Amino acid sequence: MSAATATPLVEATGIVKRYGPTVALQDGRLTVLPGESHALVGRNGAGKSTLVTVLTGLQAPDAGTVRFDGEPAPPLGDRAAWRSKVACVYQRPTVVPELTVAENLFLNRQPDSRRGFFSWRRLHTEATAVLDTWDVHVDPGARTADLKVEDRQMVEIARALSQGARFIILDEPTAQLDNREIERLFERMRALQESGVTFLFISHHLQEVYEVCQAVTVLRDARWITTAPVAELPRAALVEAMAGEAVAERQAAAAEAVVEQDGVDAPVVLDVRDLTSDTYRDVALTVRRGEVVGLAGSSGSGKIALAETFAGLHTPTSGTALLDGTPLPFGDVRATLKAGVGCVPRDRHGQGLVFGMTIGDNATMSVLDRLGRYGLVGTARKRGVATELIERLDIHAEGPDQPVSDLSGGNAQKVVMARALASDPRLLVLINPTAGVDVKSKESLLSRVDSAREDGTAVLVVSDELDDLRRCDRVLVLFHGRVVAEHRAGWHDHELIASIEGVDHG
Repeated sequence: MSAATATPLVEATGIVKRYGPTVALQDGRLTVLPGESHALVGRNGAGKSTLVTVLTGLQAPDAGTVRFDGEPAPPLGDRAAWRSKVACVYQRPTVVPELTVAENLFLNRQPDSRRGFFSWRRLHTEATAVLDTWDVHVDPGARTADLKVEDRQMVEIARALSQGARFIILDEPTAQLDNREIERLFERMRALQESGVTFLFISHHLQEVYEVCQAVTVLRDARWITTAPVAELPRAALVEAMAGEAVAERQAAAAEAVVEQDGVDAPVVLDVRDLTSDTYRDVALTVRRGEVVGLAGSSGSGKIALAETFAGLHTPTSGTALLDGTPLPFGDVRATLKAGVGCVPRDRHGQGLVFGMTIGDNATMSVLDRLGRYGLVGTARKRGVATELIERLDIHAEGPDQPVSDLSGGNAQKVVMARALASDPRLLVLINPTAGVDVKSKESLLSRVDSAREDGTAVLVVSDELDDLRRCDRVLVLFHGRVVAEHRAGWHDHELIASIEGVDHG
């Protein structure tokens, strides 16, 4: 049977979902053929997450139908039937970290015991069989918390496949992976496709869509926009379908503006010499006033640890780092903030936000000492500062009193950026600033980098995203803890990737 005549493995039509007065999905459609990798893309708030909750049986649609292999979806309460058809591997793992791989694979469905006794040996044996079946090279006795992110993802996929599901939804699976790990994930996806597994791939990284997917569906403003073979949809057309406007043209103009930047004669703000730790060695670099410098490299390059050192999270074993001629207070986040460093950390969930607090509380957390005296913070002044930051960062919210947990990923990241900018830092350290955000939010966040440059702030950008690094005046590449290359603005993709992968140096 050809792809054109094959019965869709998954088909959703006319999906409508409302939450009170809010229409989360007005016209959701999706048709996924057996054995393909199908991308689902759209800006945050486009309706992707809502469609996933319907496809996985977590919510019933208010209108519309879902069919699996031509048959109606199971009743909402029949969880076993849903698990036998579909599973979602989310950006944040759903495995229990303190349990072993084997225990996670058979959580709540342990192999039948003999004579009333539970057999750990049998659990281990059956877990080994599951992992071997799907070519997952992980020790079944290993504590899941000790696994790398990519291996945790594969354990989740193996768990779903062992329950009969052949439709796997991957929600931002590459957000915490480096280039090598992403390629390994894609290789595993292709191998699983050949074994009859079908994927729905949700990502904001459009280059990944073109690398691993055969078809793509675009949602925008809670509606279906288009479905097309990836090979027939140019990247510019895909971006326009997602954003409703020619974002690609603005990005190109911004890149050209960066190429024209000079700033060589500007004073040095950050001066680093011979900085060494367990993860990087003999690092020397400078960032000047109004200059944006990128740090690139694989996950083992030391780039994130280096950036976190400047933000006060780590203490190097030797070397110096001066901020406007004054030594940085290593290992002391509060003192580093006071010294003039603002930071967007790599994990907005675990490091960047306090989800039990409001947008205003999160945005002004780093400047409370400026909003009052003797430990008393003026409420009106705090609201005013927070409101200004919300407008400045174009955060889509009801106001500063809205819980930050209500926000989409892109708007939540803008709150993290707002807090970093609230203290008017002399050095702004951005670690994976656009990870897991939509195209529109990504452009908005990167425009803050341009604004910081214009304001004379020294900016350090650590990212695996080429689009992020293109906004930089220079990009330094770390390889095995050492700075091995420097690329001025205007570099070609293949040049930077060769440095990151260690191709152009010993």
